[in-house]
Amino acid sequence: EVESYIRKENEKRGYVEIKTPAILNEDLWHRSGHWDNYKENMYFTEIDETKFAIKPMNCPGGLIVYNSNIHSYRDLPLRVAELGFVHRHELSGALHGLFRVRAFTQDDAHIFCTEEQLADEIINTIDYYLSVYKDFGFKNFEIFVSTRPKKSIGTDEAWELATNSLINALDKLKIAYKINEGDGAFYGPKIDFNIKDVLDRNWQCGTLQVDFSLPMRFEISYEGKDGRKHTPVMLHRAILGSMERFIGILTEHYNGKFPLWLSPLQVAVVNVLNDKNQIDRVKEIADVLKKEDL
Repeated sequence: EVESYIRKENEKRGYVEIKTPAILNEDLWHRSGHWDNYKENMYFTEIDETKFAIKPMNCPGGLIVYNSNIHSYRDLPLRVAELGFVHRHELSGALHGLFRVRAFTQDDAHIFCTEEQLADEIINTIDYYLSVYKDFGFKNFEIFVSTRPKKSIGTDEAWELATNSLINALDKLKIAYKINEGDGAFYGPKIDFNIKDVLDRNWQCGTLQVDFSLPMRFEISYEGKDGRKHTPVMLHRAILGSMERFIGILTEHYNGKFPLWLSPLQVAVVNVLNDKNQIDRVKEIADVLKKEDL
């Protein structure tokens, strides 16, 4: 039901959905920078004497999909979503129920846009986050802007532009935030959305990242109005984050008493008497309810 919800919301906002491979050639991860900056969190395998990595993130696959076509400025912004199944090596002592697992599904998306479109895309995406959290009954948030970590790629100028783009969008929306120094992704700064449940506990869910580095590394481009090739900006976007963790948070938040649209058991139709006519009538009622998606 959660997957169905987020797919419908993506569709309303002009996203297309893709599915990228779980295992990708090791060379790709050298190119993306994951090998130098994220290797300790990854799993590896060898097939036909060729080394591969099981994807910890969906972005390199998304970049390959973008590069499979020629793009014009008229195609942008291009919003590409993926319910991507990823694997990350967590220490066994850190594993915790649904909240910290080694394999999980992200409601991931990558938005490719021009620099001129970047501010609007960030603002629209933040509005999308807040709308989703409201639909699930979360009203309190704590928002952080996470800046450049020690292990990172890209120029100082690109990092400054990316960080300021996020801060300016939050300022424009009059949303309060805190700075989380050095906690950005290795390829770009990010906004972290922490939601509070009914017990006032903080859960980190969504992240929104601005990335100038990976589009350059993968040499993706679009043809501008001037007829020349330009490099788009890439936004990495996950609203629910780990679907498994989000379901854990929902279960805690509602104490298992989910709202009707989310409840695994929405309606129970029970016959009181062991009477054939009544049983037939119960089946009729149940069929009507099933047709209404209950």
